[in-house]
Amino acid sequence: MAAELTDHEEIRLSGIGVSPGIATAVIQLTGAGFEEPETRPIRPEDVPAEKERLQAALTRTREQIGELRKAIDETVGADHASIFDAHLLVLDDSSVLEEVMRGIDTRLINADSAYFSVMDRYMESLRKIADPYLRERAIDIEDVACRVLRNLRWPDGSAHGLRGLDFSKPSILAAHDMTPSDTVVLDRDRVVGFATEAGSTTSHTAIMARSLNIPAVVAIHDLLDQVHPGAPTLIDGYNGLVILYPTEETLQEYEALRKRERQLQKKLNKLRDAVTATADGRRITLSANIEFVEEIPVVKEQGAEGVGLYRTEFFYLNEADLRTEDRQAENYTVAASSLAPHGVIIRTLDLGGDKLWPERFEEPEPNPFLGWRGIRVSLARPEIFKAQLRAILRASAHGEVGVMFPFLSCLEELRGAIRLLDEAKLELDRAGVAFDPDLEVGAMIEIPSAALIADAFAAEVDFFSIGSNDLIQYTTAVDRINERVADLYQPTHPAVIRLIRDIIEAAHRHQIWAGVCGEIAGDVLMTPLLVGAKVDELSVGAAQILRVRRAVSQLDTAECADFLSNALKISDAESIRNLCREIAEARYPELL
Repeated sequence: MAAELTDHEEIRLSGIGVSPGIATAVIQLTGAGFEEPETRPIRPEDVPAEKERLQAALTRTREQIGELRKAIDETVGADHASIFDAHLLVLDDSSVLEEVMRGIDTRLINADSAYFSVMDRYMESLRKIADPYLRERAIDIEDVACRVLRNLRWPDGSAHGLRGLDFSKPSILAAHDMTPSDTVVLDRDRVVGFATEAGSTTSHTAIMARSLNIPAVVAIHDLLDQVHPGAPTLIDGYNGLVILYPTEETLQEYEALRKRERQLQKKLNKLRDAVTATADGRRITLSANIEFVEEIPVVKEQGAEGVGLYRTEFFYLNEADLRTEDRQAENYTVAASSLAPHGVIIRTLDLGGDKLWPERFEEPEPNPFLGWRGIRVSLARPEIFKAQLRAILRASAHGEVGVMFPFLSCLEELRGAIRLLDEAKLELDRAGVAFDPDLEVGAMIEIPSAALIADAFAAEVDFFSIGSNDLIQYTTAVDRINERVADLYQPTHPAVIRLIRDIIEAAHRHQIWAGVCGEIAGDVLMTPLLVGAKVDELSVGAAQILRVRRAVSQLDTAECADFLSNALKISDAESIRNLCREIAEARYPELL
């Protein structure tokens, strides 16, 4: 590769590293994405034939998804293969099929165009959702839709999303986005990494990349406009970098980094079965955040002590069958039994009211961050909410299960949720259905109004989970996905640190435990502050588990408490973060 570097300057593109690793190869562009097909008018007598074309394409797609499921089952396990169960639910959604058929009938257009029109409208509604976790579900819908459209265009069923690429030598793929099924069929001997403009750490594609050990970087702004096809490229999945035309010096630096990472991973692997404790012996529970049960094998392998945040929004983004009580209970039970003897804490629905399936095509709220979401929607839809609560209770008979309520702003909301939980218990008891009557009930503290009356909340629950992402956002009045103000989203803002300390102290005054979920829980620069605040639990992404365990083990509780006290005398976020960095560099420099 070095011989090719002389005529070009090195170009560095930054994104989010979602699958760790380093690889070098030439880069290839792939995938035009979800493109609108040609609209072709048809005669009334051609309608039956066009509907038959669509049904044939759906049948081929169903067969292909089944083959993909089998392939991933054989390579990385059945838990990951269940991703494609969700794809089948999308494919078999009767309301979508009815609307497409109606479009063929009334508009007298080809099946390709009718199908595209319906799916495009659905995906657009998902992309407008404020919650980044939920926006990512659009790519799963797109995956299925693209496959159907390809099967309409190429009826022999041989079409796939990576047509026309030259895999004669190792490549790094660049795309607007990669679908889970595209990721599954990658030849790992030929595709050594991929980068995309879209995506996040929580997408199915990111989960699949981590399972397959393929370095991946997502969310690179204008990636396709900056990539030179065939350019020698280095991808850094640790730090979220794609480097075009890397210099000899850069290649040498990364070879040294590869060596250090291998050594560090060997050291961290020894901590997989260790307890998480500070140097002075104070235990902290280290849990994982998950969105899908297929993530459980990965977090267990990384040494998680249970799941501290199981997001449940996915159940409400597909056909009604998926959100039924039985289907939810089935998934929650898998989580509870798989994680035993550790526990799982399930967060109830945290969606905006306009995001539920019957309203999927409605216009979004003008300000969804301050609108009808979280517990507000659940309390307004008691039957939907109680179905979820009954499902959670049913799972509690099979393992240690807790429930927590999101987006609480006042005690009335908490009491309303607990009242419905009690009703759900009574209904199950009358029906003779087993459940744990003493399952832990928690409040997510993520709105300043709740944080400021944390003592009142603590008197009525068994634990707190501090939702740091929203707490920072609402305390600093910063939309963290708005590029214009993203630099003001500061986890070390003294007001944020003070609130976190006060929330934990309120919990301890009432003899309940307090945990932190969100990005700061997995940021080893923030660990000294959280240890100093005497946090009881940290819930992090799978990739951060061993790193946080190592960081905690190198810190002393009393010293961190003194550090926190001194940090709160400082009035600016940057100075506090610099002090955090000094401690981290002194205690665990290998993690930075």
